[in-house]
Amino acid sequence: MSTTTPHMAINSNTIIKVLSIITCALIVISIGGQWWKFTFGGDQAKMFIQFFNLDHERNIPTFFSVFLLFFVALILAFIARFNHVQKQPHSSKWIMLSCGFVFMAFDEAFQIHEKFIWPFRALLGENNLGIFYFAWVIPGFILILILALYFLKFLIDLPRIARIRFLIAATLYIGGAIGFELIGGYHVEQYGEENLTYSIITTIEESLELSGLVFFIWALLKYCEQHFKSVLFVFE
Repeated sequence: MSTTTPHMAINSNTIIKVLSIITCALIVISIGGQWWKFTFGGDQAKMFIQFFNLDHERNIPTFFSVFLLFFVALILAFIARFNHVQKQPHSSKWIMLSCGFVFMAFDEAFQIHEKFIWPFRALLGENNLGIFYFAWVIPGFILILILALYFLKFLIDLPRIARIRFLIAATLYIGGAIGFELIGGYHVEQYGEENLTYSIITTIEESLELSGLVFFIWALLKYCEQHFKSVLFVFE
């Protein structure tokens, strides 16, 4: 009597479709909530608006973003393990990326990076900071440059299509997290936070971050499809 080993097929396209639908829904709901707030006042739906505001902390979009970051970290950890077993180069870089995304998930949940705003404002002076009004972007940008140099060889050694996909994902995420944070900082210093323009800026910022994470998940799953045709999990 023959037996068949149970297996589980992972369809990357289905995963990305689901994540993309959730992302788009959160963006649309957040935009609708902000439009209602600045058009009608939003007092009657204040809790609902805050619960789905992309720029608000500890709500549905935040939890989803944290989930995406942990999901990325998990995929990176699997890739690191499989590359180590196959004696592929840069296994340590994959695991470092995984640990980095775990930290990013905690940062997203607890807004650790915002603790750097006031110390750096004190160093720069608190007036006329312009694009550096949210001063955490300065150490953030320096860290990105250091990491870019450290992972340059790793990036160059990736297959061309994977390298392009990873760079697109990074551009989307960093463009939102740093690029639009600079724009938002300039606007807040001039006009404050409670206005529709700043809401639009933060919505674009958070939308780019979510899109970058979903795109990176897709790129990582495609990388796995091309390099690990079949993976067997053994439970002992």
